[in-house]
Amino acid sequence: MPNNKTHKDPFYKSGTPWIWLNAGAVTISVIMVVGLLALIAVRGLGHFWPKTVYEIEYLNNDETVQVIGERVETEEVLKQRILESGIKVESDDELIKRSLIKVGNRDSLGVDFMLTVTPNEQKVTKPEDVLVLERTQWGNFYGFLKEIKSDNKVLSLYEDIKWQDLDERLNRVAELRERIEHIEKVEIGRINYQIEKLRLKQRGLEKDGVTNQEVFKPIEKARSEFNADYEVLKSELNSLYKEMSRDSITATIMGGKEVEVKLADIVKAYRPNTMNLLDKIFFYAKTFWGFITDDPREANTEGGIFPAIFGTVLTVLLMSVVVMPFGVIAAIYLREYAKQGFLTRLVRISVNNLAGVPSIVYGVFGLGFFVYIIGGTIDELFYSEALPSPTFGSGGLLWASLTLALLTVPVVIVATEEGLSRIPRAIREGSLALGATKAETLWRTILPMASPAIMTGLILSIARAAGEVAPLMLVGVVKLAPSLPLDGNAPFIHLERKFMHLGFHIYDVGFQSPNVEAARPLVYATALILVLVIVILNLAAIYTRNHLREKYKDLEQN
Repeated sequence: MPNNKTHKDPFYKSGTPWIWLNAGAVTISVIMVVGLLALIAVRGLGHFWPKTVYEIEYLNNDETVQVIGERVETEEVLKQRILESGIKVESDDELIKRSLIKVGNRDSLGVDFMLTVTPNEQKVTKPEDVLVLERTQWGNFYGFLKEIKSDNKVLSLYEDIKWQDLDERLNRVAELRERIEHIEKVEIGRINYQIEKLRLKQRGLEKDGVTNQEVFKPIEKARSEFNADYEVLKSELNSLYKEMSRDSITATIMGGKEVEVKLADIVKAYRPNTMNLLDKIFFYAKTFWGFITDDPREANTEGGIFPAIFGTVLTVLLMSVVVMPFGVIAAIYLREYAKQGFLTRLVRISVNNLAGVPSIVYGVFGLGFFVYIIGGTIDELFYSEALPSPTFGSGGLLWASLTLALLTVPVVIVATEEGLSRIPRAIREGSLALGATKAETLWRTILPMASPAIMTGLILSIARAAGEVAPLMLVGVVKLAPSLPLDGNAPFIHLERKFMHLGFHIYDVGFQSPNVEAARPLVYATALILVLVIVILNLAAIYTRNHLREKYKDLEQN
């Protein structure tokens, strides 16, 4: 009799386990990425929140000392480990809580942080009148305001208006500092730029053998006018600096020591223990905005990261302008014009292999070819009057962008070729049958339909280039750039200048900082900003790609 039982494949052959396995792997990957971003966000963004400042009476080996500062983190350690470090512990527990306190006042105490053992903290209070200062140097200041001085004269102020008067004087100093920065960076920077152009022009004439002094008179006249303008600005600067240094405060720090601080050295002053939730939110927003828009200070461990953001975005944009035409043209030639044979297959294999070359190799190539050969040749031909100081023969924005373009061009070529291969052959033949040339077919039909794939290649290249650091260290990125590569001096964008980059800034702050504990939150915050910059650039490209895809969807379907 025939067997009527239906034969069923084993469960593992049905494919269902592999579907669930893939789904689980994707889920775990997404959770890991989200968790990493959450960790970076919490560690980075939490740095800008005004933290409570404690005054602690601390028993340090039978001696009671005063500790004032922020409690950064707390951990549990073995009692034996603490005893081995030479600290007596007033507790019988095996696990002891230990806190890292940010005490600031590095110029007076010599350290920014100290460790306290919780059982030895005899009394912990939150004084409302404790003052926190963010300074231009030496890190944070923690203490109690005693008096305000103006021209070395102590002001007789009542306690209830002392803080208001301090805020008004700090606002005045901030306005003076802003004016000074504008004069130094913009006005004097413009004069120095013009004087340097005159110097190079005169040197060029001298190298050409010009001896007629009448030729040099307009240069000397222009130089004299610029020098006169500089003296006026210098006099104004001296006056502004004198006004800034007029006021100061006297405060008491931990240990009872009195310290005088010039208001010119103070960026902001606040009392975190008196702030309500609304005050803290406003302070947080203002501080975070300053982090994005200000220049760095104190070996990049204080201040903002605006030059690094600017350099990162400008480098990626210039890279995109270069990589798109070269990558698309190469892909069009390989797919539409090149004879499909051994040589073409070899080129495709080479392009695919280039995507796997370590990025530092591209940096070495960029240094040798772009900087030394091309840049050195440009200097010899067009900037000989500036030699031996290199103009383009040194790392700069242009060479960094070209190196990144070389790094990412295989991605654009592969993505564009894939897009071209998906376009049906009937569309090409129909266009040619209607009388269009091959170039017209390519320009008016094929490329618009392949534009989503081209944008996909651009998205992938942006994602890779924005996070690259190793090649940039050889071809133009620096720890601190004195001026932005984009300013008001012609030709406005200076491709020869060195620049800052978020990726290198993270490396510098995280591994080269003289104050690791103070710089650690900035590493997380800068990493978060870098991720956001990459996301914003990618979202712009994705929006463009989706728009193009919708625009040419009907043409693809037909």
